[in-house]
Amino acid sequence: MKTFDYIIVLKKRNHSTVDGVSQIMLLIAIIAFIGNGINGLYNALSSYAFAVLVIGWGAFCIWQKKKGNAPFYRFGLLLAAMGWYSMADGLWISLIYLLAAMLEKQVKFPEEIAFDENEIVFNSFPKKRYDWAALKNVVLKDGLLTLDFKDDKLIQKELDADTTKATEEEFNLFAKAQLEKPTYVS
Repeated sequence: MKTFDYIIVLKKRNHSTVDGVSQIMLLIAIIAFIGNGINGLYNALSSYAFAVLVIGWGAFCIWQKKKGNAPFYRFGLLLAAMGWYSMADGLWISLIYLLAAMLEKQVKFPEEIAFDENEIVFNSFPKKRYDWAALKNVVLKDGLLTLDFKDDKLIQKELDADTTKATEEEFNLFAKAQLEKPTYVS
């Protein structure tokens, strides 16, 4: 695992859209499982069990949100994927739920930008890497990180937490030193 000189955590994004889609997917699964159980199409007991498990996880997520914590629906989506898989002709839908469960973690991961002597890495999906040679300027000031690229691209991101003037000065000196390093073309 690589060690970076600086890791800057950016302001948290709003996850209401992701949460809304996850909730709708769980609701659809619950309705399908209960409908499957009522019609006795496959295994009614299994369908009811998955419905109860998904309802339970959804209730837990609502409770987490009321406590002020960020809810994570991925376990409920995994339960729903297993429920869909247990139903006849549910393989494709279970794969969609499995994919949604895997993507929710990545989407809700705190956005960070890591800096070392060689590169700048955004922890997005997929990871974005930039060489220092691609940048004109990098400045951290008043809770705002600015990356000014040589191709006139500008990225400005707000930080999650306040930084001290000393930390800002230290980071800016580090960035300036990296930008002033000579680049060699092989």
